[in-house]
Amino acid sequence: MLPPPPRQPPPPARTARGGSVRLQRAFLRGPLGVLRLLQLLAGAAFWITIATSKYQGAVHFALFVSVLFWLLTLSIYFVTLLGQQELVPVLGSRWLVVNVAHDLLAAALYGAATGIMIDQTQRHSYCNLKSYPLPCAYHAFLAAAVCGGLCLGLYLLSALYGCCRRYQGKQEVV
Repeated sequence: MLPPPPRQPPPPARTARGGSVRLQRAFLRGPLGVLRLLQLLAGAAFWITIATSKYQGAVHFALFVSVLFWLLTLSIYFVTLLGQQELVPVLGSRWLVVNVAHDLLAAALYGAATGIMIDQTQRHSYCNLKSYPLPCAYHAFLAAAVCGGLCLGLYLLSALYGCCRRYQGKQEVV
């Protein structure tokens, strides 16, 4: 009786277009990968801070902006990390331009959201006294305004980085 043939390792995972899924370590360690992680952390802090406070009116728009761009940034981060830009219909061939457009739009809307949070902080400044007995959203709005400003700066930095890469003639994010 002959021994069974040796087992061969399974072939690498294939995508719909035949390319293999590989972790883009250069993106993970590069400036844009680090900026994306910081955007995700600051964005999560922004919307969690708002969502855990009592909010009303224009703060709904700030919450919408923060959750929308947190989800978009998360998807862009993982698509780029896995190197699957070509699977995004129409936009995959222009991934660097898509990233810059995303960052500029996020910066503009985070600017508006930060302005809303600064306004809400000023409107609730009356309850920033130690002897004020009722619950107040002042500290939550102040923290959200700081996180929103941080998000604004991070998105502007990544847009500037993408513009510099485009100006240098590069077509790829990594």
